[in-house]
Amino acid sequence: MIITIGGTAGSGTTTAAKVLSEKLEIPFVSAGAIFREMAAERGMTPVEFGKFAENNTDIDKEIDNRQAKLAEEAQDLIVEGRLSAYFIDADLKVCFTAPLEVRAKRVCEREDKSIELAKEEILSREESEALRYMDIHNIDIRNMDIYDLIINTDSFDPDIIAEIILTTLKVI
Repeated sequence: MIITIGGTAGSGTTTAAKVLSEKLEIPFVSAGAIFREMAAERGMTPVEFGKFAENNTDIDKEIDNRQAKLAEEAQDLIVEGRLSAYFIDADLKVCFTAPLEVRAKRVCEREDKSIELAKEEILSREESEALRYMDIHNIDIRNMDIYDLIINTDSFDPDIIAEIILTTLKVI
């Protein structure tokens, strides 16, 4: 079973993917971790790396290719990333969303920064990503038509989110 989980920064995709991975006892791959790792390798913050990636389409393509290859080779895998649903033939494609205030609070707790800085970085990152995804792949990341399930994660903790996904898997 292949599941993709995408969503906005701070919406809880990685946390919920980890919980779901444990409940299903299948591995997961995170595009965000790959992106942050690539940024760190270059001595950049994710925001700086995002700006850099705007002028270097190879960055996004490399992330997409790594994820797609892993999904092709796996029988069971959860692939977490903003564009995963577009490049992976998945049994279930899930998208998370949450209000900006909630997402910024999560990011500031995770990354030890002010809520205002987290909001600013989230908005900057989302604008950068939207431009890159349209330019590189002609994908409007704000269009949710590709997803089978959309969850507002503000209302649920990661365990409940995993249960919602597990319930969905039972009826599809």
